[in-house]
Amino acid sequence: MSAGTLAPTSATSPKSPRTRGARRRTGKYTGGNPLVYALALAVVALTVGPVLYGVLGGFRTNAQLAESPAGMPDPWVLFNYTGVLTNPNFWRYALNSTVIALLTTALVVVFGIMAAYPLARYKFKGREQLFTVFVLGLLFPATVAIIPLFILITDLGMGNTWWGVALPQAAFALPVTVVILRPFLQALPDELEEAALLDGASRIGFFWRILLPLSGPGMVTVGVLAFVGSWNAYLLPLLLLQSDMKTLPLGVADFSSEYSSDTAGVFAFTSLAMIPALVFFLAMQKRIVNGLQGAVKG
Repeated sequence: MSAGTLAPTSATSPKSPRTRGARRRTGKYTGGNPLVYALALAVVALTVGPVLYGVLGGFRTNAQLAESPAGMPDPWVLFNYTGVLTNPNFWRYALNSTVIALLTTALVVVFGIMAAYPLARYKFKGREQLFTVFVLGLLFPATVAIIPLFILITDLGMGNTWWGVALPQAAFALPVTVVILRPFLQALPDELEEAALLDGASRIGFFWRILLPLSGPGMVTVGVLAFVGSWNAYLLPLLLLQSDMKTLPLGVADFSSEYSSDTAGVFAFTSLAMIPALVFFLAMQKRIVNGLQGAVKG
């Protein structure tokens, strides 16, 4: 029998059921579960919706808000935002928030990396128990110790000061900082440290010259989290700060109380108060993801 008379087998025939089934499978929707996308869109709407409503409300007049609360600005007005930007109290509050957030971030990054380094690279008795103390610190937010903190800071003479708010905020941000940085530092290969020691570097030299540059993504991550958390803090500054030392969240509360009838102005003040932290967080989100990925891999 010649080769031309051989019938194709069922496994190789283009009309075989297996081939047709494979073609049908490749034609199915493989983009994911539509229910997951629907839930994600709902979460995004609940998260972004109030922010957009507040920002757009600042471009409307009080009459427009009363006539159509859910409408778009028509016409668009700018005097609400210009009125806030020309208000000296706004810039005073912004300065206080910026200084306190920068102090908190610097304290968190410096002391966090110094605490995570021995817990990650040194082997000593009680190391895991000490790390457990930091992990347990995640269970105790600042609100549970707000009254003792108020008494302690006041007795130390740091009430109504930048340092009086920055120090407690940094202390309560250290647990999450150590938890993130420790696995990140553990992921660095031991051979790198051994090579540095063979070249004559000390432990401190390895820390400053090699470990710190390589730990940049992790430090950026904890720094951004500390900055945003400090910028949005309300309860601790409320108890410790007064008059000209107040931060932007306190300024928003005072402005909304003083000008409660000016709804559009309150929207504008609130939007401008949250924009710096929001823009900073969005600009650094890729670095945050890289730092967290390094911590998870570690």
